[in-house]
Amino acid sequence: MHKTEIHPDAVRLIKARRGGRLHVHDTLDPARTALVVVDMQTAFLKPGLPSEVPMAREIVPNINRLAAAFRAAGGNVVWVTTTFDENIFTEWSSFLGGTVSPEMAKRIARQLMEGAEGHPLWPDIEAEDGDIRSVKRRFSAFIQGSSDIEAQLRARGIDTLAVTGTLTNVCCEATARDAMMRNFHVIMVADGNATYIDAIHNASLTSMSINFADVMTTDEVIGALSGAPAQAAE
Repeated sequence: MHKTEIHPDAVRLIKARRGGRLHVHDTLDPARTALVVVDMQTAFLKPGLPSEVPMAREIVPNINRLAAAFRAAGGNVVWVTTTFDENIFTEWSSFLGGTVSPEMAKRIARQLMEGAEGHPLWPDIEAEDGDIRSVKRRFSAFIQGSSDIEAQLRARGIDTLAVTGTLTNVCCEATARDAMMRNFHVIMVADGNATYIDAIHNASLTSMSINFADVMTTDEVIGALSGAPAQAAE
Protein backbone atom coordinates (compact mmCIF):
# COMPACT_ATOMS: atom_id res chain seq x y z
CA MET A 1 0.00 0.00 0.00
CA HIS A 2 1.23 3.49 -0.75
CA LYS A 3 2.31 5.65 2.16
CA THR A 4 0.16 8.70 1.49
CA GLU A 5 1.72 11.99 2.55
CA ILE A 6 0.31 15.37 1.59
CA HIS A 7 3.00 18.00 2.21
CA PRO A 8 2.25 20.13 5.31
CA ASP A 9 2.41 23.31 3.25
CA ALA A 10 -0.23 21.88 0.93
CA VAL A 11 -2.40 20.89 3.91
CA ARG A 12 -2.21 24.46 5.24
CA LEU A 13 -3.21 25.80 1.83
CA ILE A 14 -6.13 23.36 1.55
CA LYS A 15 -7.43 24.31 5.00
CA ALA A 16 -7.08 28.01 4.24
CA ARG A 17 -9.14 27.56 1.08
CA ARG A 18 -11.79 25.48 2.93
CA GLY A 19 -12.37 27.66 5.95
CA GLY A 20 -10.19 25.60 8.26
CA ARG A 21 -11.43 22.22 7.09
CA LEU A 22 -9.33 19.49 5.54
CA HIS A 23 -12.25 17.58 4.01
CA VAL A 24 -15.13 18.84 1.89
CA HIS A 25 -17.49 16.02 2.81
CA ASP A 26 -18.65 15.27 6.36
CA THR A 27 -21.34 12.89 5.15
CA LEU A 28 -22.27 11.36 1.81
CA ASP A 29 -25.77 10.69 0.49
CA PRO A 30 -25.55 7.12 -0.86
CA ALA A 31 -28.35 7.72 -3.36
CA ARG A 32 -26.36 10.54 -4.98
CA THR A 33 -22.88 9.03 -4.64
CA ALA A 34 -21.09 6.41 -6.74
CA LEU A 35 -17.90 4.46 -6.23
CA VAL A 36 -16.01 4.68 -9.53
CA VAL A 37 -13.39 1.96 -9.96
CA VAL A 38 -10.99 2.61 -12.82
CA ASP A 39 -9.06 -0.01 -14.80
CA MET A 40 -8.69 -2.77 -12.22
CA GLN A 41 -8.05 -5.12 -15.11
CA THR A 42 -5.68 -8.05 -15.39
CA ALA A 43 -3.44 -5.99 -17.70
CA PHE A 44 -2.51 -3.75 -14.77
CA LEU A 45 -2.44 -6.35 -11.99
CA LYS A 46 -0.91 -9.55 -13.36
CA PRO A 47 2.83 -9.90 -12.76
CA GLY A 48 4.84 -9.76 -15.95
CA LEU A 49 2.34 -8.01 -18.20
CA PRO A 50 3.66 -4.78 -19.78
CA SER A 51 1.30 -2.45 -17.88
CA GLU A 52 1.74 -4.13 -14.50
CA VAL A 53 1.34 -1.87 -11.46
CA PRO A 54 2.38 -4.07 -8.51
CA MET A 55 0.85 -1.74 -5.94
CA ALA A 56 -2.56 -2.14 -7.60
CA ARG A 57 -2.84 -5.67 -6.21
CA GLU A 58 -2.60 -4.22 -2.70
CA ILE A 59 -5.66 -1.98 -3.05
CA VAL A 60 -8.02 -4.78 -4.10
CA PRO A 61 -9.26 -5.46 -0.53
CA ASN A 62 -10.08 -1.78 0.02
CA ILE A 63 -11.92 -1.54 -3.28
CA ASN A 64 -13.95 -4.65 -2.48
CA ARG A 65 -14.74 -3.28 0.98
CA LEU A 66 -15.83 0.05 -0.48
CA ALA A 67 -18.00 -1.67 -3.09
CA ALA A 68 -19.73 -3.74 -0.41
CA ALA A 69 -20.29 -0.63 1.74
CA PHE A 70 -21.75 1.34 -1.16
CA ARG A 71 -24.15 -1.47 -2.06
CA ALA A 72 -25.21 -1.94 1.57
CA ALA A 73 -25.90 1.79 1.90
CA GLY A 74 -27.95 1.90 -1.30
CA GLY A 75 -25.24 3.55 -3.36
CA ASN A 76 -23.89 2.70 -6.80
CA VAL A 77 -20.70 0.94 -7.90
CA VAL A 78 -19.25 1.66 -11.34
CA TRP A 79 -16.58 -0.53 -12.94
CA VAL A 80 -14.76 1.45 -15.63
CA THR A 81 -12.55 -0.57 -17.96
CA THR A 82 -10.37 0.28 -20.93
CA THR A 83 -11.02 -1.35 -24.29
CA PHE A 84 -8.88 -0.73 -27.37
CA ASP A 85 -9.01 -1.99 -30.93
CA GLU A 86 -6.52 -1.77 -33.80
CA ASN A 87 -7.73 1.74 -34.69
CA ILE A 88 -6.18 3.06 -31.49
CA PHE A 89 -2.72 3.14 -33.07
CA THR A 90 -3.79 5.83 -35.54
CA GLU A 91 -6.53 7.52 -33.51
CA TRP A 92 -4.29 8.03 -30.47
CA SER A 93 -0.77 8.00 -31.87
CA SER A 94 0.25 10.86 -29.57
CA PHE A 95 0.28 8.29 -26.75
CA LEU A 96 0.72 4.92 -28.43
CA GLY A 97 4.01 5.43 -30.20
CA GLY A 98 4.36 9.01 -28.97
CA THR A 99 5.02 9.16 -25.23
CA VAL A 100 5.83 5.43 -25.26
CA SER A 101 7.83 3.56 -27.88
CA PRO A 102 5.96 1.89 -30.76
CA GLU A 103 7.04 -1.53 -29.49
CA MET A 104 5.76 -0.89 -25.97
CA ALA A 105 2.61 0.71 -27.38
CA LYS A 106 1.68 -2.49 -29.17
CA ARG A 107 2.30 -4.59 -26.07
CA ILE A 108 0.21 -2.27 -23.87
CA ALA A 109 -2.69 -1.78 -26.27
CA ARG A 110 -3.09 -5.39 -27.30
CA GLN A 111 -3.48 -6.51 -23.69
CA LEU A 112 -6.51 -4.18 -23.48
CA MET A 113 -8.30 -5.52 -26.54
CA GLU A 114 -11.33 -7.77 -26.22
CA GLY A 115 -10.28 -11.40 -25.87
CA ALA A 116 -6.80 -10.57 -24.57
CA GLU A 117 -5.51 -11.99 -21.31
CA GLY A 118 -5.27 -8.52 -19.79
CA HIS A 119 -8.73 -7.25 -20.72
CA PRO A 120 -11.01 -8.71 -17.98
CA LEU A 121 -11.29 -7.43 -14.44
CA TRP A 122 -8.73 -8.95 -12.07
CA PRO A 123 -10.17 -12.23 -10.68
CA ASP A 124 -10.05 -11.04 -7.06
CA ILE A 125 -12.28 -8.05 -7.82
CA GLU A 126 -15.77 -8.62 -6.39
CA ALA A 127 -18.02 -7.11 -9.05
CA GLU A 128 -21.73 -7.96 -8.97
CA ASP A 129 -24.40 -8.19 -11.66
CA GLY A 130 -26.26 -5.13 -10.38
CA ASP A 131 -23.21 -2.88 -10.64
CA ILE A 132 -22.78 -0.35 -13.44
CA ARG A 133 -20.27 -1.04 -16.22
CA SER A 134 -18.71 1.56 -18.49
CA VAL A 135 -16.08 1.05 -21.19
CA LYS A 136 -13.65 3.89 -21.92
CA ARG A 137 -11.24 4.41 -24.78
CA ARG A 138 -8.96 7.12 -23.39
CA PHE A 139 -7.31 7.82 -20.02
CA SER A 140 -10.34 9.84 -18.91
CA ALA A 141 -13.78 8.27 -18.84
CA PHE A 142 -15.35 11.74 -19.09
CA ILE A 143 -13.57 13.18 -22.12
CA GLN A 144 -15.86 13.54 -25.13
CA GLY A 145 -16.38 10.24 -26.92
CA SER A 146 -14.49 8.11 -24.40
CA SER A 147 -17.39 6.39 -22.60
CA ASP A 148 -21.03 6.55 -21.56
CA ILE A 149 -20.30 7.03 -17.87
CA GLU A 150 -21.70 10.55 -17.58
CA ALA A 151 -25.03 9.58 -19.13
CA GLN A 152 -25.32 6.56 -16.83
CA LEU A 153 -24.58 8.64 -13.73
CA ARG A 154 -26.91 11.51 -14.68
CA ALA A 155 -29.75 9.06 -15.32
CA ARG A 156 -29.42 7.87 -11.72
CA GLY A 157 -29.21 11.33 -10.18
CA ILE A 158 -25.61 10.86 -9.07
CA ASP A 159 -23.56 14.00 -8.46
CA THR A 160 -20.70 12.79 -6.22
CA LEU A 161 -17.97 10.29 -7.10
CA ALA A 162 -15.41 8.41 -5.02
CA VAL A 163 -12.65 7.48 -7.46
CA THR A 164 -10.44 4.43 -6.99
CA GLY A 165 -8.29 2.23 -9.22
CA THR A 166 -5.10 2.53 -11.21
CA LEU A 167 -3.04 4.44 -12.11
CA THR A 168 -3.50 7.22 -9.57
CA ASN A 169 -1.80 9.81 -11.76
CA VAL A 170 -3.08 8.64 -15.14
CA CYS A 171 -6.57 7.25 -15.70
CA CYS A 172 -7.82 7.90 -12.16
CA GLU A 173 -6.60 11.49 -12.08
CA ALA A 174 -7.72 12.19 -15.66
CA THR A 175 -11.18 10.77 -14.94
CA ALA A 176 -11.49 12.68 -11.66
CA ARG A 177 -10.36 15.99 -13.16
CA ASP A 178 -12.78 15.78 -16.05
CA ALA A 179 -15.61 14.67 -13.76
CA MET A 180 -15.11 17.78 -11.64
CA MET A 181 -15.08 19.92 -14.79
CA ARG A 182 -18.42 18.29 -15.71
CA ASN A 183 -19.80 19.47 -12.33
CA PHE A 184 -19.48 16.29 -10.27
CA HIS A 185 -18.17 16.47 -6.70
CA VAL A 186 -15.09 14.25 -6.56
CA ILE A 187 -13.26 12.30 -3.87
CA MET A 188 -9.93 10.61 -4.53
CA VAL A 189 -9.65 7.62 -2.20
CA ALA A 190 -6.02 7.72 -1.06
CA ASP A 191 -5.70 4.05 -0.14
CA GLY A 192 -7.94 2.96 -3.01
CA ASN A 193 -5.64 4.25 -5.76
CA ALA A 194 -2.31 2.88 -6.91
CA THR A 195 0.55 3.79 -9.22
CA TYR A 196 4.22 2.88 -9.57
CA ILE A 197 5.81 4.62 -6.58
CA ASP A 198 4.79 6.67 -3.54
CA ALA A 199 6.26 9.90 -4.91
CA ILE A 200 4.04 9.84 -8.01
CA HIS A 201 0.98 8.83 -5.97
CA ASN A 202 1.47 11.66 -3.49
CA ALA A 203 2.20 14.25 -6.16
CA SER A 204 -1.06 13.36 -7.90
CA LEU A 205 -3.15 13.45 -4.72
CA THR A 206 -1.56 16.72 -3.59
CA SER A 207 -2.27 18.40 -6.91
CA MET A 208 -5.83 17.07 -7.03
CA SER A 209 -6.58 18.18 -3.47
CA ILE A 210 -6.00 21.87 -4.18
CA ASN A 211 -8.80 22.44 -6.70
CA PHE A 212 -10.25 19.24 -8.07
CA ALA A 213 -11.08 16.78 -5.30
CA ASP A 214 -11.32 15.88 -1.66
CA VAL A 215 -8.77 13.24 -0.62
CA MET A 216 -10.12 10.70 1.87
CA THR A 217 -9.24 7.21 3.07
CA THR A 218 -11.36 4.10 2.65
CA ASP A 219 -12.42 4.26 6.30
CA GLU A 220 -13.36 7.93 5.99
CA VAL A 221 -15.51 7.32 2.91
CA ILE A 222 -17.30 4.38 4.54
CA GLY A 223 -17.82 6.45 7.67
CA ALA A 224 -19.25 9.34 5.66
CA LEU A 225 -21.67 6.96 3.93
CA SER A 226 -22.99 5.93 7.34
CA GLY A 227 -23.25 9.52 8.55
CA ALA A 228 -20.03 9.65 10.59
CA PRO A 229 -18.09 12.86 9.83
CA ALA A 230 -14.62 12.43 8.37
CA GLN A 231 -13.37 15.52 10.19
CA ALA A 232 -15.03 18.33 12.06
CA ALA A 233 -14.29 21.92 11.12
CA GLU A 234 -11.35 23.38 13.00
